Amino acid sequence: MNGFWGSDWVARFADEVIATADRRKPGATIVCASGLSPSGPIHLGNLREVMTPHLVADEIKRRGRECRHLLSWDDYDRFRRVPAAIDPSYAEHIGKPLTSVPAPPGSRHTNWAEHFKASMIGSLAALGIEVDPISQTAMYTSGAYTAPVLLAMRERKRIDEILGRYRTKESAPDGPSDGAGTAPAPSEYFPFKPYCLQCGKDLTTVVRYDDDTTEMTYACGCGHTETVLLREFTSGKLVWKVDWPMRWVYEGVDFEPSGVDHTSPGSSFQVGGLIVDGVFGGKPPIGPMYAFVGISGMAKMSSSRGAVPTPADALAIMEPAVLRWLYARRRPNQSFKIAFDQEIYRLYDEWDGLERRVAEDEASAEEQVAHARSTQTALGEMPLTPRPFPYRTLASIVDITTGAEEQTLRIVQGLDTENRVTDLHELRPRLDCAERWSVTYLPADQHTTVRAEPDRHLLASLDEGARESLWLLSERLTDDWCLGGLTSLVYGVPKLSAGLPPDAGPTQELKAAQREFFALLYRLLVGRDTGPRLPTLLLAVGPERVRALIDPAGIA
Repeated sequence: MNGFWGSDWVARFADEVIATADRRKPGATIVCASGLSPSGPIHLGNLREVMTPHLVADEIKRRGRECRHLLSWDDYDRFRRVPAAIDPSYAEHIGKPLTSVPAPPGSRHTNWAEHFKASMIGSLAALGIEVDPISQTAMYTSGAYTAPVLLAMRERKRIDEILGRYRTKESAPDGPSDGAGTAPAPSEYFPFKPYCLQCGKDLTTVVRYDDDTTEMTYACGCGHTETVLLREFTSGKLVWKVDWPMRWVYEGVDFEPSGVDHTSPGSSFQVGGLIVDGVFGGKPPIGPMYAFVGISGMAKMSSSRGAVPTPADALAIMEPAVLRWLYARRRPNQSFKIAFDQEIYRLYDEWDGLERRVAEDEASAEEQVAHARSTQTALGEMPLTPRPFPYRTLASIVDITTGAEEQTLRIVQGLDTENRVTDLHELRPRLDCAERWSVTYLPADQHTTVRAEPDRHLLASLDEGARESLWLLSERLTDDWCLGGLTSLVYGVPKLSAGLPPDAGPTQELKAAQREFFALLYRLLVGRDTGPRLPTLLLAVGPERVRALIDPAGIA
């Protein structure tokens, strides 16, 4: 596969990053970066913030270059709002750093930030994403950023002038999003926001600052006023539009993508590019915009509001390689949706088709490289299901069997009689994914419940033609008891009933007769007009029970 690695968007970004890094800092380790705020559930849109630089960093590593992928946890950000599912009393913590807010009730983690980090850390490991994590709480409170903070305060007028180019009359300098309880507005702009040593919140205003001594006086909305030496003070942080470019220089970042909201005119990335050059003496990283990731049937995701699907939710219903593929096959500026509804059937059909084309060397170069980036990393291979039966088939089976393993094994053994499954482990993890999807996301009215007794009223109402079709099906049911044999049978019975040979070509009349026959079988077996694919349903129900439910002689 080595011959096609240079044919996709990942390789093109890697080319650009390597060339730029070699020009700016010859011989230094290349740095790709991501940033996540654990303010709430870290959703599948946030995953693009990590997956995009991961793929580029992974490609750089493949080429034998030293590359770090930094994941900056913005856990020193302020707690802005209480998600809908959390006790409203948590409003008392608004304005505190996320690491100073108690974890949600029942959590085993030490604070709010650690609680929401945990799920994402596990998901990144499952997806084969290797990162170097950095806690912004640790960086600020340890004094690591003291020098750039002092520099930003000395250059506050220049920063204010840059920010002022993009401010409107309605907008205000960076600060808390809720003005209630904040101290009065300062007479001049300061890019540093203290966390009050009395109440722990950032409802503060810097009142005065002396560049020579670094003496800073701040006032808080809680009533506390204090004078400190900023060169020793570690309770606070730079405002976001200054903090971000400061980190680019501090960490030597070469590549960091950002969302649409950070790349519009006057946004954080554009302003940061001016500040990093004019204040911190550096250059902005290569920073492509990435588009939103949606969910089938859901609006745009917002982690601060809660109730959004996370990578862990997606990994519960799809294999890691498939989830990687969704991000790898699309350029960052292309939006896409992740299926939690029955579109997941189509997704898996596409994936299985790709797997076949790759195995048979019929995939395009673009398809091959997207598949390779989904199934391999510089560290090794991603786990795949040994016997990848169709997802929709497995979902139907576990729905009908309610996960009973012995019955499930019996049914899947009929899917391939020439190479029978001997252990359900051959179907995992896909089988487990399909089962969790069926239990969690299949609409209640679409779950399959096989009738316990024949529908005698329906059987008694059938005309001679319908009865003849059911007799034909019953007589030939076990002639070829496997998925292929049953598929041929259910499509073939309407042909035989019409006096046509089994290999008769499709006509409008024949298609109508087949649809009518299928609907009758569904009503007799599950009490509605539709259901799982009939061959799979027949396999699941078993020949004896099928005959008992469709036998017109059973109406007595």
